[in-house]
Amino acid sequence: MGAYVRGRLLRAIPVIIGVMTLVFFMVHLLPGDPAEEIAAGGLGSTPEQIEAIRVRLGLDRPLYVQYWEFVKRTAQGDLGRSIYRNQPVSTMIKERVGATAQLTLAGIGFALLLGVPLGILAAIRQNTWVDSLSMTVALTGIAMPSFWLGLLLIWLFAVRLNWVPVVGGTGLKGLILPGFTLGFSAAAIIARLVRSSMLEVLRQDYMMTARAKGLAGRVVVINHGLKNALIPVVTIVGLQIGNLLGGAVVIETVFARQGIGRMAVDGILTKDFPVVQGTVLFAALVYVTVNLVVDLLYSVVDPRIRYD
Repeated sequence: MGAYVRGRLLRAIPVIIGVMTLVFFMVHLLPGDPAEEIAAGGLGSTPEQIEAIRVRLGLDRPLYVQYWEFVKRTAQGDLGRSIYRNQPVSTMIKERVGATAQLTLAGIGFALLLGVPLGILAAIRQNTWVDSLSMTVALTGIAMPSFWLGLLLIWLFAVRLNWVPVVGGTGLKGLILPGFTLGFSAAAIIARLVRSSMLEVLRQDYMMTARAKGLAGRVVVINHGLKNALIPVVTIVGLQIGNLLGGAVVIETVFARQGIGRMAVDGILTKDFPVVQGTVLFAALVYVTVNLVVDLLYSVVDPRIRYD
């Protein structure tokens, strides 16, 4: 397994370098000049003052020089300093990563709590109204934009019923609506995958043998069927964590949560290049790590899988 992990980590290096390169050049394509944005905060800014700010930030140097400095700095673990807050980007990420981690875990928790039971019910009640209802809910989750669902939930549960805080709430109550909103679309995808995987497993000979031995239907489905249907589910959960990190950008904005996604949006709006580069690179590292962990979990779900 050690050799497999080392190989995966080595293959992740080109991915990280590609992400670094793309995000560096893409943020420089954003319209506007950070030096002019900063100078606009003062009164009577002159072209000389704007140029002085540009020199101080290193924006006067050729783009390839800025890129090389960015690569060297990142290789040393330095994500730079925020142009506007004058803080290390790594410190800003540490301050906000907890809120985003809570939101992502809540999202994947809701996705599993909704998606797995819906998929199982749809499989064991194939071609019935239960199957149709489950897949209708799944289709709704895929089709409905997350920001629209979030606004609807805020209007119903926060404004009309006053059960939870409107926005920016802390604790468990403040996490329910954004977590459900983030996880609903992932739940729909998981439900469809669980259904198709369970249908395939239920037709296997060993499932018929288990029923012939007189085992209860619930025991057959849960102990024999679900575990064997989990491998593709583990894969999609790993992929969905990456999607949830991306979706956190929208959800944190809708619910006014101070996480990494909101930080990235603010960095884009203010042309804060180091903040955007740092947050995207951090998200890419998390995504690569999660996918490695998911690959290793295969051997736990199915002992027949070995990494030799």
